[in-house]
Amino acid sequence: MTGQPIKQYINRELSWLQFNARVLQEAADSNVPLLERLRFIGIFSNNLDEFFKVRYATIKRIDLAGKGGTNVLKGKTAKQLLEQITNIVIKQQSESLKTIEIIRKKLQEHQIYIIDETQVQPDQDEFIRKYFVNKVSPALVTYILNDLEKFPHLRDSIAYLAVKLVLNETVPKEGTISKFLNQTTQEKIYALIEIPKNTDRFVVLPEKDGNQYVIILDDLIRYCLQINFSIFEYKQATAHMIKITRDAQLDFDNDFSKSFIEKISSSVKSRRDGEPVRFVYDKKIDKDTLKFLMNKMGIDDTDSIIPGGKYHNRRDYMNFPILKKKELTYEEMVPLTIPGLRLQGSLLSNIAKKDFLQYTPYHTFSYTVKFLREAAIDPKVKVIKITIYRLASISHIASSLINAAKNGKRVTVQIELTARFDEAANIQYAEQMQREGVKLIFGVPGLKVHCKACVIEREENGKMIRYGFISTGNFNESTAKIYTDYTLFTTNEAILKEVNKVFKFFETNYKVNRYKHLLVSPHYTRSAITKLIDKEITNCKNGLPAYIRLKLNSISDYPMIDKLYEASQAGVKIDLIVRGICCLVPELPGISENIRAISVVDKFLEHPRLYIFCNANDPKVYISSADLMTRNLDRRVEISCPIYEESIKNELIDTFNICWKDNVKARKLTYDQSNQYVHNDDPPLRSQVATYEYYQKKLELN
Repeated sequence: MTGQPIKQYINRELSWLQFNARVLQEAADSNVPLLERLRFIGIFSNNLDEFFKVRYATIKRIDLAGKGGTNVLKGKTAKQLLEQITNIVIKQQSESLKTIEIIRKKLQEHQIYIIDETQVQPDQDEFIRKYFVNKVSPALVTYILNDLEKFPHLRDSIAYLAVKLVLNETVPKEGTISKFLNQTTQEKIYALIEIPKNTDRFVVLPEKDGNQYVIILDDLIRYCLQINFSIFEYKQATAHMIKITRDAQLDFDNDFSKSFIEKISSSVKSRRDGEPVRFVYDKKIDKDTLKFLMNKMGIDDTDSIIPGGKYHNRRDYMNFPILKKKELTYEEMVPLTIPGLRLQGSLLSNIAKKDFLQYTPYHTFSYTVKFLREAAIDPKVKVIKITIYRLASISHIASSLINAAKNGKRVTVQIELTARFDEAANIQYAEQMQREGVKLIFGVPGLKVHCKACVIEREENGKMIRYGFISTGNFNESTAKIYTDYTLFTTNEAILKEVNKVFKFFETNYKVNRYKHLLVSPHYTRSAITKLIDKEITNCKNGLPAYIRLKLNSISDYPMIDKLYEASQAGVKIDLIVRGICCLVPELPGISENIRAISVVDKFLEHPRLYIFCNANDPKVYISSADLMTRNLDRRVEISCPIYEESIKNELIDTFNICWKDNVKARKLTYDQSNQYVHNDDPPLRSQVATYEYYQKKLELN
């Protein structure tokens, strides 16, 4: 495919921004319950923060290095791409502000009022002032900037109020404020107030006449500026929000006397000093205040400076209070049990008879926890091995593993300390498990361990029998409530023997193992998937049934995209469900006319990776931790697990088909990236609701 025009690929960063635009679409959709729309505003904002910390920061490093980056960035220089990203983000931010205002007005129809500092009613004054004095003021950090020799270090993604106090004309020359001001030359005081992270962002005020009132913490602080700055005599005060986003890259030192945990911990701490990659400010800020801040901070027009609205850190909308208004949220889907797998009995004895599939959050995540808790106290279980990438803040997974170690089991945990933004939590759990006798493995040099697998060994009739599970997602109770992920529970010896080989690779990574069943990155996934695609091409040319159906988070690896283009040109029908980044362009004449692609954004985050290959109508089906991204194929340890149990294979195909038929929350992925919804003459089908109903019926039939 070399020599093809650049238009056959979509730039990775621009594709990601269009994914976030789909999230923003959910916030703007009048069919989505109002409080859920606010949640999507929070998700949109949080996504954008992480994008700037990671992807934007990477491109900026390419630009500063003077490398241009046209090969990596497919036809664009780094500078061009930075400008394009900034323009798109400014437009999206503007759309998000309009959406918030629409939602705010709609909430008033339901007697919910989000008020600002100018709308406080006299009977709310006392409550707000007491709340400020008792709960907010003790947590506030306030900087008086005028005479500070060094500008304070602004923390990454923390919002600040930039305050300007215009002093009275007559200012006492001596007294409390003399240390701050040279009264002969200064008529203004500039200050920064750090918005505390550990205080509720949304303050619920007393209900009145059936109306519910909420004030955002920023506005509550604005309302109480006089209390905070009571030592100054001023005639006017303004407060506008600013925020810095810093490069989130980790840099490791070469001090061999430090443990790996110490190096990661030190690197996470140094991230606080990362280079700024974005400066966002309230576009209504006074020009002199903005100029003062930019001069002090050393920011110029070459940096990413984005004017925004009155409020930043809108990710906090993910935690907007429900306010006894459950009708303004999605109807709850109570996690279901798996037919034939009783939580009250022994999981291991049931899994010994057949494989089971857990599909969270439609199924309860309790099965994963129960598996480990049972293994922890079962006298016949001798060994537990598990990979950990992200854990919940309060993790029953970690406590079960510690419990197992205390019961004398040989527990081995491969924990990925460099899981981005979870490093500090993983370090804390690693140290705790290490103290309790758990054996820790810290990955493979140069590779991130991203696979999700567990294997235990149980003594039965004098022999060691393996039980285990392999998943597409993290073993995390919190995210399992909102991320859709598959987990296979199995005693298949062929599969679990190879999972055991992966754990051996962690400890003796100079030795590359061979695998007959699993597809394991970085050694075999790329070549194995290529062979599976080639088989479909051959079958199609020989007149046999041929298709490829993939469900992914992202596809951005260009050689893999080229391979799918090759299959399309041979006549293989390819259906893609891609939640996020899709650098492949579907339905291009002469290139990809046999490829169709959709993206589903809804209540739950679509997270599983599922590969289905026709194989002449004898489908080969895999669940995987790996997206078709270069990092997953070449720079991470990943596991793709074949499904041999026919009933589970059919179940996975069924869930793919349900998602593919979505005509409510699905968008077509196209070259123009317009995010048009899928429209057809079929009855409305919202795939996440239909999937839940599918599993309800399975349970009823059991």
